[in-house]
Amino acid sequence: MNRRDLGRILAAAGLTLAVTATFTALAQEAPAPPQNPTDTAAAGEAKRAEAEGNQTVETILRQQEQILSGQRFSYDPAGRRDPFRSLYEDLAIKRKGPRPRGVAGMLVSEIVLVGLVRDPSGGDMTLFMGSDNKGYFLRVGDEVYDGTLIAVDPKAGTVTFRQQVDDPRLIKPYRDVVKRLVPLEEEKANE
Repeated sequence: MNRRDLGRILAAAGLTLAVTATFTALAQEAPAPPQNPTDTAAAGEAKRAEAEGNQTVETILRQQEQILSGQRFSYDPAGRRDPFRSLYEDLAIKRKGPRPRGVAGMLVSEIVLVGLVRDPSGGDMTLFMGSDNKGYFLRVGDEVYDGTLIAVDPKAGTVTFRQQVDDPRLIKPYRDVVKRLVPLEEEKANE
């Protein structure tokens, strides 16, 4: 570092110190009281707005305390969509057209696996409870409204559906959905 650089650094530090001192002095001067009636009206309105804001904050804090203490909690979706479902899912279902009757018109998410059956010819069949509370038998290759049954594993008690999805975020153009005869939580509890 030479003398010229040192001089520049000292000059910059001095200038910064002078500007800081000036602003500090200006900030310490007392503000002048309002002189005309419009200033007092504006000040009164500002106080009212501040009081309303404080009241709103108090209301929110009271509600949070009630929720945290378990006194009340209610969620009303009010027609809003489920944030955990893909937006593309609804579009694909609407594009497919009206639903046919029976299990062919039900979504994979609407049917519940009830049983696995082996038929006399040695093939595996599955028994599902539909959204209409009726039982339906399906084999590998049978279709429901938004998927196809592709695998049955009687030992594991699972069936797999393949759903075609038009979601550009996914690498594969399909999604495999596994339905269990015994839910995973119950399986862990029995072990």
